[in-house]
Amino acid sequence: MNINKAYHRLSLLSHHLPFSLSPPHFLSLSLPRFTSTRTRGRLRTLPSCAGGTTTRAAMSSRFLHLVPINAAAAEGDTGVGSNGSVSSTAEDEENSALGSGYRLPPPEIKDIVDAPPLPALSFSPQRDKILFLKRRALPPLEELAKPEEKLAGIRIDGKCNTRSRMSFYTSIGIHQLMPDGTLGPEKEVHGFPDGAKINFVSWSLNGQHLSFSIRVDEEENSSSKLRIWVADVETGKARPLFQSPDIHLNAVFDNFVWVDDSTLLVCTIPLSRGDPPKKPLVPSGPKVQSNEQKNVVQVRTFQDLLKDEYDADLFDYYATTQLVLASLDGTMKEIGPPAVYTSMDPSPDQKYLLISSIHRPYSFIVPCGRFPKKVDLWTSEGKFVRELCDLPLAEDIPIAFNSVRKGMRSINWRADKPSTLYWVETQDEGDAKVEVSPRDIVYMQPAEPLDGEQQAILHKLDLRYGGISWCDDSLALVYESWYKTRRTRTWVISPGSEDVSPRILFDRSSEDVYSDPGSPMLRRTTAGTYVIAKIKKENDEGTYILLNGSGATPEGNIPFLDLFDINTGSKERIWESDKEKYYETVVALMSDQSEGDLYLNQLKILTSKESKTENTQYFIQSWLDKKACQITNFPHPYPQLASLQKEMIRYERKDGVQLTATLYLPPGYDPSKDGPLPCLVWSYPGEFKSKDAAGQVRGSPNEFAGIGPTSALLWLARRFAILSGPTIPIIGEGNEEANDRYVEQLVASAEAAVEEVIRRGVAHPNKIAVGGHSYGAFMTANLLAHAPHLFCCGIARSGAYNRTLTPFGFQNEDRTLWEATDTYVEMSPFMSANKIKRPVLLIHGEEDNNPGTLTMQSDRFFNALKGHGALCRLVILPFESHGYAARESIMHVLWETDRWLQKHCVSNTTNVNENLDTCKDEAKEEITDPESKTVPASGGGNPELAESEHEGFHPRARASLW
Repeated sequence: MNINKAYHRLSLLSHHLPFSLSPPHFLSLSLPRFTSTRTRGRLRTLPSCAGGTTTRAAMSSRFLHLVPINAAAAEGDTGVGSNGSVSSTAEDEENSALGSGYRLPPPEIKDIVDAPPLPALSFSPQRDKILFLKRRALPPLEELAKPEEKLAGIRIDGKCNTRSRMSFYTSIGIHQLMPDGTLGPEKEVHGFPDGAKINFVSWSLNGQHLSFSIRVDEEENSSSKLRIWVADVETGKARPLFQSPDIHLNAVFDNFVWVDDSTLLVCTIPLSRGDPPKKPLVPSGPKVQSNEQKNVVQVRTFQDLLKDEYDADLFDYYATTQLVLASLDGTMKEIGPPAVYTSMDPSPDQKYLLISSIHRPYSFIVPCGRFPKKVDLWTSEGKFVRELCDLPLAEDIPIAFNSVRKGMRSINWRADKPSTLYWVETQDEGDAKVEVSPRDIVYMQPAEPLDGEQQAILHKLDLRYGGISWCDDSLALVYESWYKTRRTRTWVISPGSEDVSPRILFDRSSEDVYSDPGSPMLRRTTAGTYVIAKIKKENDEGTYILLNGSGATPEGNIPFLDLFDINTGSKERIWESDKEKYYETVVALMSDQSEGDLYLNQLKILTSKESKTENTQYFIQSWLDKKACQITNFPHPYPQLASLQKEMIRYERKDGVQLTATLYLPPGYDPSKDGPLPCLVWSYPGEFKSKDAAGQVRGSPNEFAGIGPTSALLWLARRFAILSGPTIPIIGEGNEEANDRYVEQLVASAEAAVEEVIRRGVAHPNKIAVGGHSYGAFMTANLLAHAPHLFCCGIARSGAYNRTLTPFGFQNEDRTLWEATDTYVEMSPFMSANKIKRPVLLIHGEEDNNPGTLTMQSDRFFNALKGHGALCRLVILPFESHGYAARESIMHVLWETDRWLQKHCVSNTTNVNENLDTCKDEAKEEITDPESKTVPASGGGNPELAESEHEGFHPRARASLW
């Protein structure tokens, strides 16, 4: 796959915040940003220089202070009077209309959600042009309602023969980047049909052409399959790559990649393919699964799996691909037999192809990523060279974190060599619980080894392999990490010198963001790969690299760029973000378009700049003239909230753990004049191994307040105070398992957050609501059960509430239900449904495919609540998955949420702090000593029986670059 290929799919997280996997230092960004590398092919997460697989989102903490992205949004008559109260007449009208279809939230929320999205940006390989990729707003529900096949853990749009629910671009604009840093006039790519939906935009290696897919909505029952188009960058004229209208793209797995400047390798639908297989009216026999060999097979609650042989046939039908080499001059050639190809990676020298495929026997209990996998080496003309591996079905990967598949894995091309392969093999049978040294071995071998030439051992690791950043024969960085201890290490190796011993560059905790030295900046090679950028200084023979870091400090993130001597470890800070008003980040190198050494005084970098109230803009910084040229001027996406107030606050949990949160207040609000506000607390718990790490500050007070279509920040427009992302650390130090004290720590963190906003006078004690999405919904339900003295109501979206339905692990818990029965039961709010007395709104997508959060979780939790007379409401969203995408759904979710908040928070007259001390004492007794309860003598009954019964119950805003 091409280095600059855009995988712009409709994210399960947010429509306005596309989950693009292209890396910032490739001049391909998206928000949240990810640090990842693709060596002309396989995309992989780039570990931070200190080790581990750190994403840019984790580095910059761009959205750590926001709502977990798919929270909610919608419009219409709320039945709320001008004073915020609900009149009896309005309430009657509202109740009569509650089931009347999709609703819209108030205009002040709706207008923000409906604001046109800003474009995505992409720079050419030569850094002389920029694409502006235009996007539409939220998709209509009818797009989600289209038929889809749920097969082997993926969802397929059979009509388009691609993954279902894809987002798309509506047009492509090309701008010349002028020498003075300004943009030339826009040249629009033209020639394709009106209304075309554009996907998979990528640059040719020389930057002279663009390739992309086009689909057009056809009449009912006709084809809307994807076709490949190419455009001349100078003229903007686009045309189909294939002259025949019968050749279509198969984008179920991979799609197409530039092999050289004029040739693409394309995954096509086989021309010989007929109609889809028909489901038998009468089954040939019962569905049988067997474990007569007594194998230990533990799997999490994967969804959309194959159910029978018909599903397997249907998966083959849609996923089978014919690879085609197609030149810009119109010639084409089929290569290889039809198969379920999952990736295709050209070698840097364009002589070989690394081809991965999956094959039968398939599985009914794991998704396709664990199916038998074959990796072959072909010439670039399609001639078979050799088989690298053929891995068997992997149903038995242990659930313990850091467990992996047996055999060769992470097979890639060396980015700094013409055609050298490297890979890793586990030495512990893939089981993280097995103690062995080394645990992983990294191997290396030429594409076509000489007779008798064996694979060479590149490096041995005692932790789990986490990736390699290549530079040249004298330098590469190898990363390893271990989740249980949070240990992460970075090794310096010399791939071309066996006599140079590897040495540890960094050895630290991945949780300790204050000690993160940053990630190496990469430069582009003429082959289209990315390697560590070596920097030269005048009259200095040292070996320097650039470390790009988030700069976490107790005052917030202050991103930096360090010039780092790889031999001595000394560093010089050559750039740092503004601390007072702005938040700036280094995005990518802009002076790497030509071969040769990079000198410090000739350095150019792309940076972003934003503030609390100013949208992200991009600049080119030049070291030679110390000049910063602004290249974008995006408008504020929601000017009605331009003057919102934002503050990162710090406070302390009763056990001494330092906590942080981001407090947002409406524009013009003054607590001394306006008094306390209704408050919405929105968060998501996280696990830590140390109190110190849990208390570290993540994020920046100067970051722009990005508001997605389901963000809690939308309620700033309704005059709410928003406590966004208060840290809810669940800490398990040493050998202690964090979740064994989950409820206790959850309640303590929430108490500290609530007490802080009340102390500040910004939140009314009786009008504090709590909410969350996914694991945040799980948190919300637990808080309503175990901390009723804190919140007046709750909103829980797409959560899991009964952990016995996820018996082989969930979130960061890798013990089974049978290994940690009490923990599973105590953590499950379903088991405490009888204790929930506060109003709770449950929302769930009907087609949720996230492991663990089956729609059934909300359905059964609602029935449990209703069975105990709780004030509750369940909203199931047709066609929606774990995150919500369609405009109708999002608007309705926002309407439901606003209605709930107005009715049970703004209008709340109940004193939630009544008998506060009693509630706290009872909660403390329940959490810290659940087994100590006995039946009082005056209560009668059998104390032994009572204890037994108790034990049984015990246990958009932004533009994005990609």
